[in-house]
Amino acid sequence: MAGVVVVFDFDKTIIDCDSDNWVIDELGFTELFEELLPTMPWNTLMDRMMNELHANGKTIKDIEESLKTAPIDPNVITMIKAAYALGCDLRVVSDANQFFIETILRHHGLKDYFTEINTNPGYVDAEGRLRIFPYHDFHKSSHGCDLCPPNMCKSKILERIITSASADGKKRFIYLGDGKGDYCPSLHLSESDFVMPRKYYPMWELINSNPHMLKAEVHEWTYGEDQARKLLQLINKVAVNALLSAECKFETIPLSQNAGLTRLALRVPN
Repeated sequence: MAGVVVVFDFDKTIIDCDSDNWVIDELGFTELFEELLPTMPWNTLMDRMMNELHANGKTIKDIEESLKTAPIDPNVITMIKAAYALGCDLRVVSDANQFFIETILRHHGLKDYFTEINTNPGYVDAEGRLRIFPYHDFHKSSHGCDLCPPNMCKSKILERIITSASADGKKRFIYLGDGKGDYCPSLHLSESDFVMPRKYYPMWELINSNPHMLKAEVHEWTYGEDQARKLLQLINKVAVNALLSAECKFETIPLSQNAGLTRLALRVPN
């Protein structure tokens, strides 16, 4: 559906875990991670942990292999491919990092289905160590949002996506997420948009604590199969509404202009 932009969080939305925690746990550094967690921001800590992994002989290959085992529901894989096949514009907005996300998506053959991945930069330096940096450099300035972590305000990213994607015509947006950081962008969706929070997770709890704050239509989900079914239903709903709208516009064309096309006209419901 060319008029639909689907924006996904990544951790606990596309994959069914937190990719940061997954790598740390799989490679045996949970205790050090938990010891350092109270002392620095999460994004800074992940860069520090990648240094610790490197210093203890863990390679980029070790990190990649751990990421390849991160759980993802097969229904989610099918859903992404189906949404893309229907013409949807798929985006990722995530507080994970580029290396983790691209490694996982590439492993499952999904990377090319996404128009863009908005996340914290991550790259391998000359010493073979993975470096992770904040999307927004909070050491230089603040992004000014009290709802979001210092390294990323997802609503600012979403606002840019809305502006750029709508340049060639009105679009309808569907936002899927689970975390506290996904609540802020949901507040910036319009009445014609949809938000899909994962039930019982922080985003869902924040929405339910004051549902009148949102303009978008809310559709909760619980697990991969549920997420896939509801997203594809929403895409179908938008497609049907667009078709009905097109029918109505066709019916308003003067007879002299549509006389030769009457066989193609669809019945407009009463």
